[in-house]
Parts: sequence; C-alpha cells; structure tokens
Amino acid sequence: MSTPFENILAGLSDGSVVPYLGPGALDGVTDKLSGKAIPADSDSLILAMNNGQPMAPKLMFEFPRAAMNIELKRGRSTINKFLDSTYRDTQWNTSALHEWLAQSQLPYIVDTNRDIQLQQQYAATPHTLIVGTARIASKEYRYRLFHYDGVSYSLIEQEAVDTSLPILFKPLGTPLPETNYIASDADFVDYITELMGGFAIPSFVKRMRQNKRYLILGLRFNRDTERMVFSEIIFGADKPAGWALIPHPTDKEKRFLARFNIEIINADVSDFLLAAKQLNATEVV
Repeated sequence: MSTPFENILAGLSDGSVVPYLGPGALDGVTDKLSGKAIPADSDSLILAMNNGQPMAPKLMFEFPRAAMNIELKRGRSTINKFLDSTYRDTQWNTSALHEWLAQSQLPYIVDTNRDIQLQQQYAATPHTLIVGTARIASKEYRYRLFHYDGVSYSLIEQEAVDTSLPILFKPLGTPLPETNYIASDADFVDYITELMGGFAIPSFVKRMRQNKRYLILGLRFNRDTERMVFSEIIFGADKPAGWALIPHPTDKEKRFLARFNIEIINADVSDFLLAAKQLNATEVV
C-alpha cells in the first residue's frame, strides 16, 4: 500500500503535482555572516522591517497591514529598500528544499515568498519567470514575464514564452531581475482583484494548470490574504486538489482546505525531505 508521500513524489515526478511554497519553506535558512534566520513569515518580516521592535497590535496582525502603515508614513521606496536589502543584498545559506526542487527539474513551481532561493537554484537552467505586480495603471496585466537563458533575464511578452521550459511563478514578487513586490494592503487589494478578474495569470498558465494537484509546503491558512491568493492561483485544480503539510492544523485551516478536498498531512518540510530521500535511496537499491 502506497503512502501519501509516495503518491506525492510520484505526482511531482510526472508533473501532475505542483509545489506551492509558503514561508515555512525557508525554515533553516540563515544569514551566512550573522547566523540569523531569514525573515519569511508575517511576524518576522514586521520585526525585521521595524528594526527588531514590535509594532502596535493592530499592525502586528499581518505584514501587509504593517507595510501599508510604513508606506503611508515613509513612502513606498522604504518598503522596496527593506525587501531588496533582505532578499537581494543579504547572503543566505542554501535551502535544502529549494535545492531538491531544482534537482528534481519540476516543470512548474509556485513560490509565494519574496526571496531569490528558487531563482538561484535554477541559475543553470533556462526557465520562465512570472512575477506578480500591482498598482501599475499603464499595464493591462498584473504580472511581468522574463525569459532566463542560463545567464541572464530578459523581459518578454506572452507570445514569446517557450512553454517547454520550467515555470517559476513568484506571485508576491522578487528583487530579481528587477524590484517588484506585492507587500502592502494596497498592493494586495489590487492584485487579488485582478487575480479574480483573470488579469494576474498568463494564458499559458491558465491552460497548463487545469486538473493539477498541489503540494502546499510551509504555508498556513489562518488569514484571508493567503487564502484568497491561493484560491485564485489554483483555480481549475483537480478534485481532490492535493495535500497540505501543516503541523497541528487549526479548525479554520481544516474547514478552508476541505473546500478543495485537500488532504492535510500533520508534517512539515523536513518530514517531506526525509521521505523523498528515503524513497530515492530505496529506488537506487
């Protein structure tokens, strides 16, 4: 009898299962110089943005709310500079999960973190990068497309996309090849609205994602923001829509994921990596 992890790994291998990464996917990643953990979840991002000091309780509720407060007081450039410094200019050690994902040569990955670990691991592999954007009045769509040729990125239009290449989808942004972030409340209002209207996902992804299942790694679903982005990005998923690795899920998470018939596995990223290595060792033997 196969285990859930065996079914998941088989689906990843044949492309029918898509990894969907949240902040917990970066667990264990630390600054090479200071040893400090990379800020990835809401609380750690707020503290890092505010020089290690907590903000008012209503702002500590969620990073987008805190970022909106900073943006209104000190300007949007403050948010961009903070995220650039954190994710582009700081040297972080390598994530074991991202390394495994790249080595597995998966065709499509959704990464809701704003760091560049995934792009670094795909640095030797030509790929298509989709980056979420918001509040750009002159643009019809809420994304930018880049082709990576194994050396550098170049901006492209949908018609020029080579759909045979791996797709890295960074809905909440990245600093590379250029700074684009979905960070503040205003960003999310615009981005989610356009997601719901169909203008934040390229047509080739809309076709490709039909009947896929998802493996949610490192993401909790206790806030509306994560739930709304997730619901729109996986639109057209298979039924059941996959698996979520969530240690000690809350009742709210259970109810939300039950809508998609997603199986919750009481495990984390390290459990998944261990299962992957064990299965690989068994296949070698």
